[in-house]
Amino acid sequence: MTAPHFQHITVAVDGSEHANAALDIAIDLAQRYGSELEIVAIAPLQPIMMAPNEPFVAAAIPPTDRPRFQQIVEAAVKHAESAGLTAVTGVCADGVVVDELLGELEEHTPDLLVIGSRGLSAAKRLLLGSVSSAMVNHAPCPVLVVRPPGTKATKPAP
Repeated sequence: MTAPHFQHITVAVDGSEHANAALDIAIDLAQRYGSELEIVAIAPLQPIMMAPNEPFVAAAIPPTDRPRFQQIVEAAVKHAESAGLTAVTGVCADGVVVDELLGELEEHTPDLLVIGSRGLSAAKRLLLGSVSSAMVNHAPCPVLVVRPPGTKATKPAP
């Protein structure tokens, strides 16, 4: 069996401790393999709540926190460049996080996706969904899920 060669690594960031740990791992891997590194952040759309008895009304596009996520990407790119990487790009989009991230991966399929794990409880995972779980199940490439040091995995729901 030949050793893997990761020419293009993508890492998803959102400014969290888990994403920062994933970024550090992705930078280390990119240094070891001489890889291009793509840093992606998706600003989630803010949902608009309407009462079920209200008539349908066309609404404006929901606001996003895109400027903050753009700053997260820019800081991550600078962090990667300060670690010595030269082939670093940053992408920021907004939308439904899982859908937009999968779309980015389909358009620019990397050799590896690195993503942090939030460590949601079984109840929160059921209600909110897990981006890392969705990537493991649907990404068109291998996925490395990173937990920050000292965090424990939660048991899956029965």
